[in-house]
Amino acid sequence: MGRATTPAQLAAAMAATPMFQGLGKQKVGGLAEGGRTRTFRRGTYLCHQGDETDEVYFLVSGRIEVSTISPTGARILHATVDRPQFLGELAIFGSIPRTADLLTLEDSEVWHVDGERFVGFVTANATAARQVLAALARQVRASQAFVDDLLFLDLRGRVAKRLLQMGTPSLDELPADGTVIPEVTHADLASLCGGSRENVSRILSDLQRRGVIKRDGHRYVLKKVGALAKMADL
Repeated sequence: MGRATTPAQLAAAMAATPMFQGLGKQKVGGLAEGGRTRTFRRGTYLCHQGDETDEVYFLVSGRIEVSTISPTGARILHATVDRPQFLGELAIFGSIPRTADLLTLEDSEVWHVDGERFVGFVTANATAARQVLAALARQVRASQAFVDDLLFLDLRGRVAKRLLQMGTPSLDELPADGTVIPEVTHADLASLCGGSRENVSRILSDLQRRGVIKRDGHRYVLKKVGALAKMADL
């Protein structure tokens, strides 16, 4: 989606997200018109962990990093978002400070709206309220799945699973052989997998040597998805 996003395109993108699926473009259009779309330059923080909550964001195009700072001062990467979706809604519904930093990794078009307007829209639409509850439940499930992975998968399996997750919206449908995943550094992948950068680098080198993945510039190509799925116990 380019920078000249029309209101109709924005409403369609929002209606296609799991959070508002089933509402329809016309109904979502009312919310879309209540916000504002801006282009943020690469390296811009939309918000910081601990900030007071006042807006909900929607990534229209570009790429955004979601990360936190640990008590020891280390940066922990949670996700890299490169598909249209809402961001920052959890803090709004919980009336809590921001739980993560949101940083643009490239020039990004972002829609934003006052949090109270967003909550008002959701509470006034029963379908939207159910979808939001379902979306929050999925976040809880994803967090639990990560804890389970730490307990039951070795680091190689966690790396394989994360590579697959980066190539598909849901592991219910695995990516095809030859899928190119978004750019990720060894340090960031280590953060996503709960391992050290050195060990993750060794695993990636071994997967390349075996032809399971291939390096293409700054990105990886998933050459043998079946082999990765087996490592990840999928």
